[in-house]
Amino acid sequence: MKEHDDRFYLQHMRTCIANIEDDTSRGRAEFEQNRTERDAVMRNLQLLAESSMRLSDETRARFPDVEWRQMRKFRNVVVHDYTDIDYDVIWLIVSQHVPALKPQIERMLKEL
Repeated sequence: MKEHDDRFYLQHMRTCIANIEDDTSRGRAEFEQNRTERDAVMRNLQLLAESSMRLSDETRARFPDVEWRQMRKFRNVVVHDYTDIDYDVIWLIVSQHVPALKPQIERMLKEL
């Protein structure tokens, strides 16, 4: 497996955020009714969390205001407990937590 640097994973996280924003731009009702959009959002949330786990310990320690532990926990739920996904919680994540993460990712990319 090819190793990448932290900037690579942060850029990937930024791409996942953009995909999530695009896939949820039509609002909650469309998200709830459209299985394809829900699946796309879930996949991008999983990839976002996966990339966050691949960042170096040094980078995660340098930016303690990011909820790294919560992302790891979320990833484990998505991967291992996928039959118990609560889409109310997913909507909360995509409407509040993901937008809050976006400027943090941008700041990290500028500072690294």
